[in-house]
Amino acid sequence: MRILIVNDDGVYSPGILALAEVARDLGDVLVAAPDVERSSTGHAVTHSRPLTYRRTRLPGVEAYRVDGTPADCVALGFSVWGNVDVVLSGINLGLNLGNSMWHSGTLAGAKQAALMGARGIALSAPISSSDEPDFSALKPHVSRALHALLPHSELKLVNVNFPAKPGALEWTRQSVRHYDGKVVPAKDPMGRTHYWFTVTPLEEAEPGTDRFAVEHGSISMTPLRLDLTDEAALVAQLSALRTAV
Repeated sequence: MRILIVNDDGVYSPGILALAEVARDLGDVLVAAPDVERSSTGHAVTHSRPLTYRRTRLPGVEAYRVDGTPADCVALGFSVWGNVDVVLSGINLGLNLGNSMWHSGTLAGAKQAALMGARGIALSAPISSSDEPDFSALKPHVSRALHALLPHSELKLVNVNFPAKPGALEWTRQSVRHYDGKVVPAKDPMGRTHYWFTVTPLEEAEPGTDRFAVEHGSISMTPLRLDLTDEAALVAQLSALRTAV
C-alpha cells in the first residue's frame, strides 16, 4: 500500500511524525506537507504562481516541505510519487468536528485525495491552550482506527476525531449547529484597532454526531462524500416544477 501523508499544521508538526510512524507499519510512506502552518485554509489551491518543494529531514521517513496548501501537497505528491492508494491527513493539532469541516485544511487534504480518485482519511486530536496531545499515547488508537478503516475500500473519505482519552470506535454523522458569530474589537500594543471572530454554539450536540461521540470519550469516524447536493430539496423542487407545468 502506498500512503501519502499531509497535514495543515506544517511539516514539522509532531502530529505528522506520529502519523508517519504508525503508517510505516501499513505500507510505503511519503510525507508532503506545507512548509509553514496552513490551518483553516479550507480547500484552497495555488494557481497564480508555481509550487516548489524541498527534501526535509524527518526521522525514518521520506519527507518534503511544500510552499503551498494541504490540497497542493496532495496534488504535488501524486505528481511526484505517482500512484497513491490512500492519503492520511493529520494528525491535526485540534479537533475538526461539525461545521469546522467546511474550513479545515486537514480535511481538505483528504478531500483532494478523493477528488483525485484515491482514498482520504483525516485525523484530528484535541489541543488545549497550553498542551499538545500526547502523541505517543495516541498512536495505538490511531493504529486501531486505521486498521478498522483501511480494509473497507468503499470508504473513500472519512473524518476521524480522537477525544483526549480515546475509547470505543463509533460511526457518526456530522454535527451541524448554529452559532452566534461575533466580531469583537480590541487594541494592539500600538493602539490600533483589530478584530477577533468568535463563535458560541446555540444548540447542544445531538446523539449520533461526531461532536457528541468525542464529548463522551469515543473515537468518531464520519464517512463523507464529495457531492453536497441536498437531494430532498432537489426532489421537492423538481416535483413542484412538474406540478406547476
